[in-house]
Amino acid sequence: MLLPIQVPKLARFLHSVQRLHWRFARPTTVGVRLLAVKEGAVLLVKHTYLDGWYLPGGGVQAGETLRDAVKREAAEEAGAGLQDLRLFGVYSSFFEGKSDHIVVFLSEEFSWRRVGSQEIESVQCFAFNELPEGTSLGTHRRIAEYTAGERAVATSW
Repeated sequence: MLLPIQVPKLARFLHSVQRLHWRFARPTTVGVRLLAVKEGAVLLVKHTYLDGWYLPGGGVQAGETLRDAVKREAAEEAGAGLQDLRLFGVYSSFFEGKSDHIVVFLSEEFSWRRVGSQEIESVQCFAFNELPEGTSLGTHRRIAEYTAGERAVATSW
């Protein structure tokens, strides 16, 4: 049995192995992210296996719609309930050897609560101008697009 302190170390190791696999397999993946904003603040998550803060999200499962995937990921990672949901942008990333296509949805009316998870270390809302150190570059770019009133389709992450 793994002790709770060991789970983040194991998850970090497994993520490293997965990244190595991507270098050789060069898969094409589809993922979703949620840009959840309210009153000048954005909802971010900090994973146990990655450094930094990110928009909630993850991979799309077989037979799952993009909309269902972002709802599932938001609930799993941030305990988020989404009252409105619309397409924000479609992006591509070729980092880590994979062709990753990320569909970002926007919700400006949502609720959230901390959920117990071995994958998520922390969930918090941050003011746009007070993002924590370590916020991912992609997250910074999506927030900047939102505050500038821009929407992107088929651009780089």
